[in-house]
Parts: sequence; structure tokens; C-alpha cells
Amino acid sequence: MGTTTPPRTLAEALRARGDESLAGLLRARPDLLNPVPNDITQLATRAGTRASVVRALEHLDRFALQTAEALAVAPDPAPYDTLLSLLTGDGLDDGEQRDDVGAAIAAALPGALATLREQALVWGEDDRLRLVRTARELLAPSPQHPSPTGLGPTVAEATAGMSPGRLQEILAATGLPATHDPVSAVAALSALFTDRTRMAELLDTAPVEALSVLDRLVWGPPYGEVTPNPTPPVKWLRDRGLLLPVSTRTVVLPREAALHLRAGRAHRVPEPVPPAVAAAAERDPQAVDRAAAGQAFTALSTIEELLKLWDGGGPTILRAGGLSVRELKRAATALDVSEPIAAFWIELAYGAGLLASDGETDERYAPTPASDEWLDLPAEDRWTHLAAAWLAATRTPGLVGGQDAKGRALSALGPELDRSAAPDVRRRVLTLFAGLPPGTAPEAETLLRRLRWERPSRGSAPTAEGSDLRSRLALWTLNEAELLGITGRGALSAQARALLDEGEETAAALLSPLLPDPLDHVLLQADLTAVAPGPLERPLADMLSVLADVESKGGATVYRFTPGSVRRALDAGQAASDLHAFLAAHSRTPVPQPLSYLIDDVARRHGHLRIGAASAYVRCDDEAVLNEILADRRSTGLRLRRLAPTVLAAQADPGSLLEALRDMGYAPAAESAEGDVLITRAGARRTPPRTPPVPVPEGPPVPDDTLLGAAVRAIRAGDTAATVARKEPTEGATGSTPSGALPRTTPAETLATVQAAAMTGSTVWIGYVNADGAASQRVIAPVRVEGGFVTAYDHTADEVRTYPLHRITGVAELAEEGEG
Repeated sequence: MGTTTPPRTLAEALRARGDESLAGLLRARPDLLNPVPNDITQLATRAGTRASVVRALEHLDRFALQTAEALAVAPDPAPYDTLLSLLTGDGLDDGEQRDDVGAAIAAALPGALATLREQALVWGEDDRLRLVRTARELLAPSPQHPSPTGLGPTVAEATAGMSPGRLQEILAATGLPATHDPVSAVAALSALFTDRTRMAELLDTAPVEALSVLDRLVWGPPYGEVTPNPTPPVKWLRDRGLLLPVSTRTVVLPREAALHLRAGRAHRVPEPVPPAVAAAAERDPQAVDRAAAGQAFTALSTIEELLKLWDGGGPTILRAGGLSVRELKRAATALDVSEPIAAFWIELAYGAGLLASDGETDERYAPTPASDEWLDLPAEDRWTHLAAAWLAATRTPGLVGGQDAKGRALSALGPELDRSAAPDVRRRVLTLFAGLPPGTAPEAETLLRRLRWERPSRGSAPTAEGSDLRSRLALWTLNEAELLGITGRGALSAQARALLDEGEETAAALLSPLLPDPLDHVLLQADLTAVAPGPLERPLADMLSVLADVESKGGATVYRFTPGSVRRALDAGQAASDLHAFLAAHSRTPVPQPLSYLIDDVARRHGHLRIGAASAYVRCDDEAVLNEILADRRSTGLRLRRLAPTVLAAQADPGSLLEALRDMGYAPAAESAEGDVLITRAGARRTPPRTPPVPVPEGPPVPDDTLLGAAVRAIRAGDTAATVARKEPTEGATGSTPSGALPRTTPAETLATVQAAAMTGSTVWIGYVNADGAASQRVIAPVRVEGGFVTAYDHTADEVRTYPLHRITGVAELAEEGEG
């Protein structure tokens, strides 16, 4: 550790570290930096708080955690050899240990201890290893919180309330001589249980049924219930202290006896080596890249279709936030996917900043202005934008449909979907993919096993399959990566590897040649359909989506022309001649005659009826048409009445009247107060400029090197000020300074002391209160004292500073070398 005297406290151990080691601690546990500790003692205190220790334990891998758990059941302090023995066993066969594990543990233990030391969870030399007190309290066995090792309390802990007479009875039953006091009786019983030879002799006399009872308790939980009249095997064990009472109906197997039965091992299955990720299949890397590119193109098409679906104003927002179940089903039907997958696409668009709330009184979701910019990008850049947003997002679509802690349903786009661990799990899963040869698809179960080894859930069984959040996040990552085109046929694509390692530009360059080029034509057919044999250029696709309805998707998209779709194009301001010209320009086949007739027929009837605001009115030059509407029973709900031969008034708003007449088979057109036809243009509704949702970080961010360097210097400086040796106050001084308190002197004494230090070039210790009222201790070498200010070299800040004398609480001289 770099000192001749072993450290007596964690603070002393930290003080003996180098700057790089302290920076490593702050990097591994960034919560210790908020705010920057004043000195090493405060850093050690903060490192031992429960919240910080729990966070540190949660970030350990399984073997480092097993090492900490073994130290928690070892004597305090524990030599390195004792710790190694708890992990490997004492060399005797218990029927559980594998021959190859001992060497692996011996090789991995120094690294695990180094990790625990770096994170200030363990301190001390190898002959006196100490687990910080809070970690020991968290990991040591107790009836309320069983140890992950499955061990129970020691003999001393279990017999703490036992009568001296009962202790002597146990000694007599085990063949031990009587003692004069309970302490020596407990020591004798503990010595028996830790002696392999004598313990084996004692168990050789045990009934077979008693050994069966021990077998059920040895690997935990060590507690068992007994009746007031226990069976003979249990009575035999209880009489000899192999089962000690916890309450009137509960007994426990003491730790020393359990360790003998386990051949000295704290864990049943030590895991010093991370599990390997097995390959499920090996595929052609080029086939993987092509499959991933095809799925990436599908992802882009789906997001574009979602934006078009909500282009004129999407669904309303629930009062509690999010999307209703009905609206999610409607979106799933429109996208032709299941509801969980629809939730993924919606959340992806939201996370990428393409969808947001419009902020109106009747709040709805709608595309953002950024979505128009995104649509103008090349396809490969659009994909990298989505993939990068997915990697960084903390929102978790897999939770949609589940329940929160209060039993309330979790909705898509709702406020409760953020999970801070999601980005870390996604990137770690893809990193494990990248560790395999190109084209290799990993086996999902071995992938999960590796993730659980790297970040085990403290207190959960190692064999729990998918029960913890990180395992569920990993499974969702596998599915979402395939949907998004990160993976193809279960293996990581080359463009995704580039996205992880080299950035978005390289990934886009690799993806670009794999995506199909957009087409500028369709194939019109006589059955009123158009076939797009591939992706269409955006202006063509936008116009065709207004003029026709999508009938089927796949390698080719089939559009169907209907009276309603043609009327939609006319409502958007197109004339029949415009539609004829558009189809003739973009069709590789002649325009079929039925389609020309359909356009002309709808255009002839379009706008024959005009609807405006009265509440609403209908006007038409043909009185017969109005008579027909009045006679139709379906118009009863509109409560129409004739105002003039060519005008009807309605008790409904213009929008409802327009839809109702269209449902009755008419082709009305809305008009303004001036009598002009109102044109409905697509894409008219956009939200105000919105920023994408900010990911919710998992704890404090990891500090950069600049901040770490400054923090270490500040801690060192504060520690220098806090630990520097000071002279005792001279006779007649105004007061003494308690340890850890700011020095207190009168203004006259302060002025005299700093003037003397400036003349002699000596260093003094001051207490200082800044303009914000924050107090600190500083070690300064005064250079000049004038005008109520002292200019000095501040050893704690490593720079020259000027301090107002009235803000100095007091001053003390430092002890000479060898004093104090």
C-alpha cells in the first residue's frame, strides 16, 4: 500500500493511495463526487454510506460480489488465505466441488480483490483484509436478510441469549469438558466445529436421519421449524449444538458447522470465470448484412407510414399521459403489426424526436417539424438517426401493457416507461454480439447467463431465468434489434458494428449500397390498382398515398383507386386533368380506361353539393338532389330543414355534415364564408419545435478526466488543510481550536500573525468563509498584507489568491517538522 504502518481506517487507506487510484475510485463510484468531498475523511465517510455502498455492490460482477460475500462471513479482519479457502474449500471432497474450479478461483481472486479495493469496498493489507462496515451489514447473514451464501449466524451470535446452564449441557453432550463461564464455553464449541478431525468424529456418531436433516440445511436457508417435541434426529442435533434455537419454534444451523459440511466453501457454485456466449448458428456475413438492410428499409417504411397516419393530427393524449389502448390498437391495425410491435415503432419515433405532443388545449400527438427534415434525408442517414436514438433511449416499449408498482396499466408514450438501465443493457448486448465472428448468431440463453454474471441481481438466485429487469431488457433488445435492422437473421450486421465502433457516418456508408434505389414509376392495372415494384421517390409516394389506398405490402406495394381516394385527391386541390397527367407521367403502362372513367366520374360530382357554417348548411343548384337528401332516412340525425329551394340548414357542424353526406354516397365539398371551395391539404398539422425526450441517467454521469483531476486536487488540498499539524495556542491566546473546527482568533491576532508570516515567509493555517457563507480550511503562505487584504500562495488551491481579512475566522501557525 506504500506505507510501513498498516492503515487503521478506510480514510487512512485512501490517504495512502496515489492520485490515479483516487481518480479510479471516483470514476467507478461517481456518486461520491456530488458534491466534491472536502477532504479524504469526508470521502471515506461518504463511501461508507448505505446508498453509495448498495449502488457499488449492484455494479459488481458475480465473482467480485461472491468475494465480498465471502468476506462478510469471514472473521474481521481476514487474511488472504482465509478468504481463498472460503472460495475454494479446504481441499476435502464434499461431493459438490469441481476439480477445475479451485485453480480458476486462485487465478481470479487477485483481480476481484483489486476491484473491491479500487471501489473502496475492501481495504487493508492482504494479511488484514476488511470489508467496509456497511457492506458487511448488507451481506452478512441475519434472520431478516439471509446471506446469499446460505450461511447462518456464528455460534457466538446464535448463543448470545442462551443460559450458561444450557451451554454446559451442550458441552457435555459433545464430550467437551465443562468451563467456568459462557465465553469460554462458546469458544470451546466453536473450536470443535472448526476442527475437521473432531467434527468428523462427532458426525460419525450421528443417526442417519440427523445427517439427512443437516443435508437439507447445509446450503441454505439454514433455518428450520421444530415442534415442542422434536423428533429424535432433531433432538440429537439440538442437544449437541448442531442446531441452535432462534425462537421457541425455529432453529438454525451455525455457520461453523455448515462450513464443515460444505468442505469450507462459502458458495455452492463459485463462478470465477464469466460464462462464454455460445454460437447458435453461423451464417454468411453478406447474407446477414442484406437481411439486416432489408429490415432496416422496412423500419423506415413503417416509421414513414406512422407519420402519415398522424399527419393531420394524431390521437388525443390521455389525462394521465400516453396513448389509449384503443388508439394503440388502431395504429397496430393501420401498420399491420401486433400491438407490442406498434408500441415499439411509436416509442422509437417519439424517442427520435419525430413525434410529440402539439401542446394544444385538445392535446394530440402529431409529427414534429424535425420529422420533415428527417424525411428529406437519404435512407441510410434516416436509419442511423433511428438506430442512434434507440441505443441511447431509456424509454422501454416492452413495458407497455404491463402494470406499475401501484397496479396501473402502462401505456405507450406514457410517463412511466423510462428505465435507466436500458441503454447500458442494449449496448452491452450488442457488444457481446460484436465479440463473436461476423455472421455468428449467439444463443440467447448463454447471452442472458453472461449478462447475469456481469451484473447479478443481489439476493436473487443465479439460476433465475429472465426474472430480473436486466434479463427482460436483454430479451427486448434482441427482438428490437432484429426489427430495426441492427441484426439480420440473429447476427450483428456490419453496419451495426460500424455504428457501435466508428459512428453514424461509417455505418451509413456501409448501409447505402445495400438499400434499394427509389423508383419514379408504378405499374397501373385494369382492376383499378397500381403496383409499386419497389420503394418510390418521396413526391411520387406522397401523391400516390393521397390518390389511392394501400391494399397490400411486401416486396411490392399494391395501391387501389376508389371513389373515396380520388375524392381525397380532389379535396386536396387537384383537378381531374392534374390527376390524369400525374398518372400518365409516372406509369410504365398505359392508363387503364376504367381508372380514367373513375376519375372523371368522381370529378363531375365533386363539389356539386356545398357545405358551409350556419351551424351548417347545404346548398345545391339541383333541387332534386336536395329533395333526395331530405327523403333519405339516414339524414334524420342531421335535422335538416329547407331555407330556400337550393339551401338546407342542419343542426350539425360542417365537419359532421360533410362526413355524413359522404357516407350517404354523395361527394360534397366544404366552402368558406365567401363561397370558395376549402382545400384540405395533407401534412398541415405539425407540433411546435420539440426536442427529443432526454434519457433518464442511471445515477450520476461518469466524470471526465478534467473533472477527475480537479476533484482529486481539491480533495488532496482539503485533506492537507484538515490534517496539517498546528502549533498549540500560546499563553494568552483567545481560545483553542478543537480538532476539525475552523481556527478562531481576534481580528488583531489574525492581522499580526499573517503580517509576521509574510515577513518570515512561513506558512499558516486559516479558516475562511466565502461570500456564499461556505466555510473552509486553507493552508497559505502570505506574500503581502495591505488594505484589508492578504495576498498569499494557497497550498490547497495550488495558486496565488487574495483574501479579505474580515472573512478570515482565525489563523494558526503550523507545527515545525517533528512537532505534534
